[in-house]
Amino acid sequence: MSQVFTTSTIPLSFGPQHEPGPKHKLPAAAAPDKSPENEPVAESASPIWNCMLAGGFGGMVGDTSMHSLDTVKTRQQGYPHNPKYKHMVPAYRTILKEEGFFRGLYGGYTPAILGSFPSTAAFFATYEYTKRRLINEYGINETMSYFVAGVLGDLASSIFYVPSEVLKTRLQLQGKFNNPFTKECGYNYKGLINAVSSIAKKEGPSTFVFGYKETLFRDLPFSALQFAFYEKFRQLAIFYNKSPDLPVSLELLTGAAAGGLAGTLTTPLDVIKTRIQTATNTAELSEFSSIKTSNPVVKFVSKSSTLNALASIYKHDGIIGAFSGVGPRFIWTGIQSSIMLLLYQVSLKQLDQILGNNEAVMDA
Repeated sequence: MSQVFTTSTIPLSFGPQHEPGPKHKLPAAAAPDKSPENEPVAESASPIWNCMLAGGFGGMVGDTSMHSLDTVKTRQQGYPHNPKYKHMVPAYRTILKEEGFFRGLYGGYTPAILGSFPSTAAFFATYEYTKRRLINEYGINETMSYFVAGVLGDLASSIFYVPSEVLKTRLQLQGKFNNPFTKECGYNYKGLINAVSSIAKKEGPSTFVFGYKETLFRDLPFSALQFAFYEKFRQLAIFYNKSPDLPVSLELLTGAAAGGLAGTLTTPLDVIKTRIQTATNTAELSEFSSIKTSNPVVKFVSKSSTLNALASIYKHDGIIGAFSGVGPRFIWTGIQSSIMLLLYQVSLKQLDQILGNNEAVMDA
C-alpha cells in the first residue's frame, strides 16, 4: 500500500508537527492564499502526549539506524592521530572487521537508546506546547516562535541527552571490554552498569554532565541553521516542482540537505563536545593551565573549557582537526533528520486516529 505525503502532512523542520503557518481560522467565504509562504494550514489539536510518543519513537528509530556511523564519527574525533580512523569508509570496515557489528559499530548503543526516547519526547512536548502558546495566544511572529520553541525544546531534551551522551561516547571509543584496539582511550568498562558506577566513584557524579554547555553550544546553532536552510531549500523545491504539494522524495531530500549542511557547519562544536565528554581528567582539557601570565586573553581562555579545548585542538591538529568526523556527521545528521521527520508525522497521524483525535485529522 502506498501513501502520498504532501507539505500539509510533513512538518517544515525537525520539530514542527505541521507546516509553519498562521493558526487563525479563515472566514468561511475567504479564499486562502496559495503562495508558498502563505499556504493554508489546518488547525490540529494533537495532544502533547501523542507528540511525545511519536517523537520518541521517531528518535529511537532514527538513532538506531545511524548509530554505527555515529560510532565512526566518535572514533575519528576521539582518536584524531590514529590513521585507521582517518577516513570514513575504511574506518567503518576496520571497526567491523576487528571488533564486530554489535560490540564494535554498535558499542554504546544501550545508553544511546535509553536517552533517545525521553530526550526526543521532551523536545517535541516542549516544542509543540511553546509553539502553540506563542503563536495562538500571544500572537508572536511565527519565525521567532519556532526559533524560541526550538531553543526551549533543546534545553528540555538536554536534561536526558547529556548524561546518556557521556556514557555513549565513552563506550563507543572503548568498544568491547578489554578491547586490544582501543587501549589509548584510558578506560575499560565491562558494560553500562560498570561504566556508571566507575565514573561516579572515580570521577564524581558531575562527570555525567561533562560537556553540558558544549552540547548546548552545538545543538542550538544546529537547530537554528537547520530551520533556516530547510525554509530556503523548500522554496527551491517548490519552484522546481511548480507546486507547493511536494512528493515525499523532495521532502526527504530537502530535510536531509538542511540537516547535513547544518551538521557540517557545527562539526567543530561537536568535536569540542566529544573531547570534553571523553576526557578522563580535566587536566587534559587545560592547554594553558600551567602557563603563568598576566595576559588577560590567556587567562580567559584557561578558565573556559570550551575555548581551552578549541585552542588545544587547533594547536595539535590545526583547522582540519576541528572538522574531524565531518563526513559521518554530515551523513548522520542528514539521514537521521529525514527519518525522524517522516516517522514522527506518520506516527502522530496514527496516534491521533487511535487515541481519539481523528477529528483533527479529518479536518486537515
